[in-house]
Formats: sequence, structure tokens, C-alpha cells
Amino acid sequence: MTEAASPGKLGVLGGMGPRATADFFLKLVAATEATTDQDHVATVIRSVPQIPDRSAAILGDAPSPLPALFEGVRELVTAGATAIAIPCNTAHFWYRELAGISPVPIFHIADAVATRLEAPARLGPVGLMATAGTVLGRIYQRRLETERGYRILVPDAADQEKLVSPGIVAVKAGHLERGTDLLIEAARRLAATGATSTIMACTEIPVVLGPTSDVGMTLLDPTDALADHCVTWWDETRATGVRAPAPDLHLSDTRAWET
Repeated sequence: MTEAASPGKLGVLGGMGPRATADFFLKLVAATEATTDQDHVATVIRSVPQIPDRSAAILGDAPSPLPALFEGVRELVTAGATAIAIPCNTAHFWYRELAGISPVPIFHIADAVATRLEAPARLGPVGLMATAGTVLGRIYQRRLETERGYRILVPDAADQEKLVSPGIVAVKAGHLERGTDLLIEAARRLAATGATSTIMACTEIPVVLGPTSDVGMTLLDPTDALADHCVTWWDETRATGVRAPAPDLHLSDTRAWET
């Protein structure tokens, strides 16, 4: 009997932050219909928290994380990854550069979220809770508003500064109760401005908020959507029995990332 070809491995470019990476992996496992260990997604996780702060870089207060992100892609591909997921919303500010140089597909987290949204005409305004960098970088606005026609609402400057940003910081620091309180208040204030649903577009937010949180609207979890997308990819590639060729990542390309 000929052994079926392996569909490859999912690479996870993580560590941004570690708790969010762990949350993504648990959701990946939960999303997989499996009866044995062997049914689960073959996964290589690179969790390196020392990647420079993504939001601070967008705001001009920190060095670019792009060289470190590229190094992460290189390591994952070298380890056998045939597709890559990034469970950090803000890192997708550099998606075009990463996807342009990666020899394997990189999934965009906003595209995964889009599969869970109703048509723009039926859905109404969609709220966005994220790091200041994600909001300023228009990561979701470009993918959902400009390209797909959704109306995106973001917190005002005061709510971003006093509720959303410190709520995210609290979760990263392990102060989950404080983070929950701040982020629930931010979500309720977005609902009051007319949002009919809100995207929790920082992977720390779904760690403390979820579908049962009492905020007056539906909360959408990009981490969970990305996990579902990765499982769909795994099922499709496993069903075809086609093994992706070993990609070639040229180390000389790193010169373009040394900024």
C-alpha cells in the first residue's frame, strides 16, 4: 500500500504575545474534527516575544519589527511550514511585504473574519477594538471597508487611550480582571455609537471577552476565525494528497528587511 503524501505543516508566527499564541493553538485544536491525534493539524509554532512592539512601530515610537518577522517566516519555512498563520492582528500591517517574499501562503486574519460577516447592507456598522497601531494602520478598514463595503466604527481617541489600549496592556501583563472590565466598557461604548457587532481585533481581547460577554452586541473573534480558516486549509490539502514542494527561501533577501 502506498502511503498518502503529507499535506505539510501549518507554521504559526507567534509570541505577539505568548498568551494570544496559546489561545490560537487551543482554538485550532478545538476547531478540528478529530477522533485520533493523527487527525489534528501538523503545526510548527514559533513563539518569540522579543519581536519589537508592532503598534509602537506604526506610531513611530519603536523600531520596525519587519526584520524579526521575516526571520520568523524564514525559520518556519525551514522547519517545513507549507502555510503560515500570524495570530497577531497588528503584525498584518506588514502583510504585503511578508506575503511578497514568503515562498508559502500567509493567511490574512481580516480575510478570515470576512467569512463570518453578513452582507454589508444587512449587517450595519461594524465596530473595531484593536491596538492604536491596528486602527491607525487601517488594517481592517482596508480589507473590509475599502475592499468589501463595510462601515467600520472605531473608538474615539479618549476611549482608545483610557479603555482599549490599557485593557490590552492589562491582559498582556496577566491582569485579566482589570483587562476584562476596561474592554467590556469600551465595547459597550462602541455599541452605544451604533455598532451592531464588533471585531475583537487584538488577539489579547478574545482571551478575556467572548460571545457571552454582556456588551449589547455580537463580538467577533478573529483568532477563532483564523483557526477555522487554517483547519479548512488542512482538510483541503489533506484531501488532495498533494505534498507541496520544498520551498526555497534565499537568505540574501533579508537585506531588504534591514530597516
